[in-house]
Amino acid sequence: MAEGIFAAEIVEECRRRGLLAGAYALRRPRGATFLRRLARDLAEQRKAPRVLLRRGVALLRAEPAVLRRQTGLGAEAARAREVLHRVAGLLASHPHA
Repeated sequence: MAEGIFAAEIVEECRRRGLLAGAYALRRPRGATFLRRLARDLAEQRKAPRVLLRRGVALLRAEPAVLRRQTGLGAEAARAREVLHRVAGLLASHPHA
């Protein structure tokens, strides 16, 4: 299992080696992601609120391009609930489950 913004980088190689059970890029409401990220970053107090707000808006605007890139690398865009459902199905059908 790999997760994170760079996980899609290994999708094709995993598929080529027969190691890929699924590859998903989370598709979330952009506004909710912006607010969660901003709340987390403000709580951590690592940067000035103005900087965090500017960065958050930039990430909000970039999110569609990030999702397009991940799907272009072979990940399937899906909502978190759907990914959890699919992973549960994979685990249930695994012979060592």
